[in-house]
Amino acid sequence: MENSCCDTGHINSDRRSHHSEEVKKNLTSRLNRIEGQIRGIKGMIEKDVYCDDVITQLAATQSALNSVAKILLEGHLKGCVVNRLSEGDLEVLDEFVVTVQKLMKK
Repeated sequence: MENSCCDTGHINSDRRSHHSEEVKKNLTSRLNRIEGQIRGIKGMIEKDVYCDDVITQLAATQSALNSVAKILLEGHLKGCVVNRLSEGDLEVLDEFVVTVQKLMKK
């Protein structure tokens, strides 16, 4: 997997990530599957499917979302964070800690 990196700037700037086409395709494919899972769960609710079965599908969807987050986090760390650190921008460490804390909230 190719690393991504973000344009540097301040927290409220228009920074962008730069993912390879392969990574974008992978993430888009995963998100499309997740979108389908969500539609399926909605259908299950509408059809009064047994709660435990719905919860199982919710857990699978959450796991799929976590996989997307892991890919993005790895690219961010190896690309954006490393680049900003090499430029002397230590503020990126605080930003990264906040990002990880957001992902760990459940």
